Amino acid sequence: MKVIILEDETRAANYLERLIQKVAPEMKVVAKFESVRDAVPFLTIHSDIELIFSDVQLADGLSFEIFRLVQVKCPIIFTTAYDHYAIEAFKTNGIDYLLKPVEEGRLQRAIEKAKQFSPSIAFEKLLSITTAGVTKTYKSRFMVKVGDKIKSIPIDEILTFYSLEKATYLHTISNRDYCIDYSVDQLESLLDPGICFRINRKYIVSIHACNNILAWTNRRLRLKIEGIADDDIIVARERVQDFKDWLDR
Repeated sequence: MKVIILEDETRAANYLERLIQKVAPEMKVVAKFESVRDAVPFLTIHSDIELIFSDVQLADGLSFEIFRLVQVKCPIIFTTAYDHYAIEAFKTNGIDYLLKPVEEGRLQRAIEKAKQFSPSIAFEKLLSITTAGVTKTYKSRFMVKVGDKIKSIPIDEILTFYSLEKATYLHTISNRDYCIDYSVDQLESLLDPGICFRINRKYIVSIHACNNILAWTNRRLRLKIEGIADDDIIVARERVQDFKDWLDR
């Protein structure tokens, strides 16, 4: 069975490879990647990969971005130090979610599950295990620094989140911008999908910011948000239909 490992920590990737060889010697790790950028072209070409072991946070973003860009048909076993991305894993072919450090017994059971992979059955099992007794909560406010003071900004007062020069900002209905300690990738899993939508790699917009939408080139859409002169507030072409469905809920 051909497998690949998506992991941005070399030591963790090597440890996982050794563990895989120990519990499933019939598996062959054919490649290891640290970033979304490197994994996408490989998976685009190599459709014969039979299993993927994937961390969530890679060197240049979340691994979920890979599975948005490439249609992967094989099962995915997520290995991560964070437990709050499990719901997002349902949107891929995720069949198991192993918290680091990965235990030999848990890995072996996950591999056995992979050998009997059925997307619908895996989804139902993951959903029942992960959501049992758990209610998903989202951030309702953000703490920002204003001079020497700390201010709390409710989500209802935020029009958009955006990245700029390796920093992330929020923009409010009062046309104020504040730097926050989250990446756009991290925000995507923390925000209520009923209120916020990621339109491209740079911007997440609130439903309150979607009052001025224009048709744009290549079947894309462009948003005008008061107080922001950036021309890049454009819904990526591959996200246009999802964006329209989101607006029409």
